Amino acid sequence: MINLLKVHGSENTFFLLDQNQLSRPLTEDELIQTAVKITDDSAGILGGADGLLVVDDGVRQNTLGRMRVINSDGSIASMCGNGLRTVSRYLGEKYEKDEFLVETAEADLQVGRAPALGNGVATYHVEISPVRFETSALPMNAAGRSELIHSNVVDLNETIKFSAIAVPNPHLIAIEEPHQILNKTKLGELGQRFNEKNPWFPDGVNVSFGRVIGQNQIFVETYERGVGFTNACGTGMAATSVIWTLLNDGKTGVNTVNNVYNPGGMVQTRVRQDDGEYKIDLIGNATFTHQIQINEEQLRKNHFEKAKIVETGEEELYQEFVKALPSYSF
Repeated sequence: MINLLKVHGSENTFFLLDQNQLSRPLTEDELIQTAVKITDDSAGILGGADGLLVVDDGVRQNTLGRMRVINSDGSIASMCGNGLRTVSRYLGEKYEKDEFLVETAEADLQVGRAPALGNGVATYHVEISPVRFETSALPMNAAGRSELIHSNVVDLNETIKFSAIAVPNPHLIAIEEPHQILNKTKLGELGQRFNEKNPWFPDGVNVSFGRVIGQNQIFVETYERGVGFTNACGTGMAATSVIWTLLNDGKTGVNTVNNVYNPGGMVQTRVRQDDGEYKIDLIGNATFTHQIQINEEQLRKNHFEKAKIVETGEEELYQEFVKALPSYSF
């Protein structure tokens, strides 16, 4: 039998598959087909999910394992901060390690166990890097601009100031200013616009709005490439934290811990500079909501009807943590 997990970071939900359990690994096409089927809200199981996390042995030296992320539409994500926390917990418990490296598409990232944010809420810290500001890194066609930091681009929107940043997922960030009100309707419009065929983002882009609430406190909501609205986007919250730091508004700074609220709860971020390079620590829950047992042949055929599903009880503890948080929305 194959053991899958349903997991989430800030209610950004995934199924987690460790391919070491299989008699032979699934091919890339098979993984994509599995991701699309299992995450479907009607044809999958447990109401679907935002994506599939695939765990394999690390290829590069000193890594405990490798993570790949497949979105619900079958597209491949370069990174996923919320997903990485759950993979870090899985690998840490599997190999009884508290601090280690996880291999991702772009970099080997430092991860580890962190003090619990709430009673019984498993919490992990993960590194988000590399951070790049070149529009070519997204990629973005920005009328000859090599960088875009808190600036108007008339073709994108006449009033909203945007920043472009890759972490390494591509992000377009807008942080609300005192004289304006950003809203979810506008976020959805921009997200759809920039993820359909368009002249600016040939590969699509994650779009995030941030609202500064107070000292070291911000609310972030994201329209995620390949998914749409999610309860939270880990790299989106990390990218927004970097841009917020660059704005130098006195409400945050390098090496300070921020509370980043999102529709699915709250995480913490810390923006660091190492040898002139930015890195972000993303700290938050790594919740396992369900254990799923399925026959390998049924998994390969994407037949989930006979899967045995058991709740872990962790979601109840996470919801207790969320209920104690202030509520924000766009």
